[in-house]
Amino acid sequence: MRAQAEQKVGRTGYYGKYGGQFVPETLIAPLRELTAVFEEARSDPDFWKELRGYLEDYAGRPSPLYHARRLSEKMGGARIYLKREDLNHTGSHKINNTIGQALLARRMGKPRLIAETGAGMHGVAAATVAAMFGMECVVFMGTKDIERQSPNVYRMKMLGAEVRGVTSGSATLKDAMNEALRDWVATVDDTFYVIGSVAGPHPYPLMVKEFQKVIGEELHEQALAKIGKLPDLLIACVGGGSNAMGIFAHFLPMAEVAMRGVEAAGEGLETGHHSASITAGEPGVLHGSKTYLLQEPSGQIKEAHSIAAGLDYPGVGPEHSYLHDSGRVTYVSVTDAEAVAACFELARLEGILPAVESAHAIADAMRVAPDMTPDQVIVINLSGRGDKDLHTLRDYAPEKFGIVAGTSEER
Repeated sequence: MRAQAEQKVGRTGYYGKYGGQFVPETLIAPLRELTAVFEEARSDPDFWKELRGYLEDYAGRPSPLYHARRLSEKMGGARIYLKREDLNHTGSHKINNTIGQALLARRMGKPRLIAETGAGMHGVAAATVAAMFGMECVVFMGTKDIERQSPNVYRMKMLGAEVRGVTSGSATLKDAMNEALRDWVATVDDTFYVIGSVAGPHPYPLMVKEFQKVIGEELHEQALAKIGKLPDLLIACVGGGSNAMGIFAHFLPMAEVAMRGVEAAGEGLETGHHSASITAGEPGVLHGSKTYLLQEPSGQIKEAHSIAAGLDYPGVGPEHSYLHDSGRVTYVSVTDAEAVAACFELARLEGILPAVESAHAIADAMRVAPDMTPDQVIVINLSGRGDKDLHTLRDYAPEKFGIVAGTSEER
């Protein structure tokens, strides 16, 4: 949403030249209130004790660190490990953040949660915590994503959430976020907007990072205990970028740990049908912050494309933009075809069905591992499970399922 009346805060909330609060004036006061409550909670040991309790007893943390031996052997070179966020309750990393934000909503006396979702995993996680805390929940979801992620739509509805289909624009994640912001402007007195990624106006990029960095903190301890050293390379998919920031944040000061963020190249960067905002975009303003975007010379936002609904977004979190410019993280891209191939590779070598989003990171690891040495270690953030993507994979590669193309016939 491009605000008609925009305001910037001071340098608080910026990562270099990226970030800020580019929002309608009506949201400045709510964002200030949220920032104050978050900073108060952030310094409150009881808040973190309660959050850790839910993460352990409800979400199932810590998530395991798994050595993908067969995948490592086939690729050659580096040893590949998976940080198994797919094993969390609800099936992804999203639950880490929604519990944290729901606790803030309760602290603020806001009984109604709203959320945007693409792949549906954030929507499911928001609906889950709303049910647990006895809150109302409305999830905005593009109708294109409702169709391709229908299992998660049924999960949200079973949990008691209202799913509002968004038909405007490309009917995907960008448009769902537009509608959620519009709702928030009109209902801010009793509504808490649970943003799912490290995107949006300050304090959301910082807040979501704080709730997701448990991934990297756990990994540090697990790597030393299981491997005897820190990882040489971390790899994570990047749409908005919450799972990537979750595994990167703790290690950013450690120069010996390299990092790669993997964007969606869709049908190929040369086709223009992709979601590689950093790789092929330029700075602009979207959804309340300055960051890298896919946009026309006129400033109009381009439609993004990815087989992965959770990566189908024309922007990226502002801190990722800063990390790209600084060179601390290397950002690359993987096509739909490469991601689908990686899904089947991991499934048939390790017995793990990854989300198509996470498969972008797996594909990149398969690309770089052979050029590394056996004493080096790659850790992939396996951010979500792939049950939700089975019909997408079936439609994209029917021959892999023994289906004759153009029919429903199975061999």
